[in-house]
Amino acid sequence: MNYQVIATDVRTIEVQQVEMPTPGPGQVLIRTGKTAISTGTELTMLMADFPEGGRWDRMTKFPHRPGYCHVGRIVEVGQGVEGYSVGDRVATAGGHATWVVMDAEQLFPVPDGIADDVAALWMLGRIAFNGVRRGEIQMGESVAVFGLGLIGLFAGQLARISGARPVIGVDLSPLRRRFAQQCGFDVVLDGAAEDLGERVEEATRSRMLDCVLEVSGVAALIPREMDLLHKQGRIVIVSSPRGKTQFDFHDYVNSPSLTIIGAHNNSHPPVETWYNQWTPQRNTQILFDLMLAGEVRMRHTITHRFHWRDAPAAYQMLMEDRTQAGAVILDWSN
Repeated sequence: MNYQVIATDVRTIEVQQVEMPTPGPGQVLIRTGKTAISTGTELTMLMADFPEGGRWDRMTKFPHRPGYCHVGRIVEVGQGVEGYSVGDRVATAGGHATWVVMDAEQLFPVPDGIADDVAALWMLGRIAFNGVRRGEIQMGESVAVFGLGLIGLFAGQLARISGARPVIGVDLSPLRRRFAQQCGFDVVLDGAAEDLGERVEEATRSRMLDCVLEVSGVAALIPREMDLLHKQGRIVIVSSPRGKTQFDFHDYVNSPSLTIIGAHNNSHPPVETWYNQWTPQRNTQILFDLMLAGEVRMRHTITHRFHWRDAPAAYQMLMEDRTQAGAVILDWSN
């Protein structure tokens, strides 16, 4: 039997029995091990936490099947699939379900040594990877990550690996700030602090920021983030802000000559070229290498594990206050 998490209506999650999928040519059938709940995208859609008329509104329909952070093992290989065998452990963008069918080209091998619950966070890491690459962060540049959810924690570690000094994390949640300290951020600040600008100035030796990685998703926060950049600084929009951002374009962009960079996950190049080799496959492979080497650490961010039958309770907890949780894992192995 196959069971799947379904968002049946606003703020309503059910686990329903669904049809057992069958792999076609070029596809594989996967028995799910673990999935991770995205507390950004999934909750934004589930809670309809966005204004009418925008892209969030257009793409959110009920019922829908949430989830895109998935790890499992291949149990059946369709005709024409090469490079994968029964028993292989793979990461996919599959939903929260006992069994999923995926195209072979959308699979990412998970190396031995990375546990399922940590590997299930892979997509959040890849989103951060793309943002850091789009920001073209160089050695010695000062970088601030606004929003220390899972993507923000990945982003800060990847920025540091890229040579950023200092890496500053900013968030309202004490739990998330503690995670950032454990992830090796150089400076961690309370986003509500009145002296935030002074603290950033102190941390950057009065230079202010070279780059901001916007991962909070709070549209109204973006002008404040831009205020902390020095002239010709840049802000990378890694999140998908919920709503419109209003600011004087001359004062905030033209006069200080700032650069605004979009970095949606969909901007990965589909094909590797000499000019841009950082495809989803390449970034995911390197992310797993860094996790395996211990250079990117996320295990400590896992605060909750639920059996898949208890998925409604997991979502209810997150809807009440997502800032009190780190990574939330659904266990499909039993």
